[in-house]
Amino acid sequence: MPDPQKQIYRGGVGEITEKKSRFIASVAAVSDREAAEEFIAVKKKEYWDARHNCSAYIIADTVNIQHSSDDGEPPGTAGKPIMEVLMGEGLTNVCVVVTRYFGGTLLGTGGLVRAYQAATRAGLAESVIMERREGMRFELSADYGDAGKLRYYFAQNEIPVIRNDYGQDVTMEILIPIDQVPAVEKEIANLTAGRITLPEGESIDYAPVEGEMKIWKRDSMKS
Repeated sequence: MPDPQKQIYRGGVGEITEKKSRFIASVAAVSDREAAEEFIAVKKKEYWDARHNCSAYIIADTVNIQHSSDDGEPPGTAGKPIMEVLMGEGLTNVCVVVTRYFGGTLLGTGGLVRAYQAATRAGLAESVIMERREGMRFELSADYGDAGKLRYYFAQNEIPVIRNDYGQDVTMEILIPIDQVPAVEKEIANLTAGRITLPEGESIDYAPVEGEMKIWKRDSMKS
């Protein structure tokens, strides 16, 4: 299975204090470089009276975009440490701005690195992170006997069933990871002796978030 993309579903704000300096980390989901730069500009305007507004962002586009800024801190003590946390978490399409209000005590290069990384982690802890996967959505109709076999197979193989409608037959809406579609299609036919095959499906991205399945549409297509 292709690795899911870890992304921000809802950004948050976290704060730490180190030797009276305040470090405020603001986290946002961004889709492109322009959105990231706009978020940085908004935070610089919001925290106009701060000594520094350091930042980093990663964009998963046609090419991977990574950018960081120390915004006046000693080189390599702010933007790069923020970036290292984001990369360590495997995040994409994310921007973090860490605002520093100077508390009067110098932290040294090592202290700054630790503070900016700790602030970034605090911001991520206040955010909602999701694992977004590419898949296909299908709607199946089966009699109760076949439906029972299919539900058991789906549960054993972590195929999300997002809807069950019970009438004369059972209608199930399922999500299949894109690379598993051929194998699942074959197994459905085997389990039902060919009575059920995958119909036309819809290409989607999906992610479980806060106990719910979130779905983003792509282009409609067949399996």
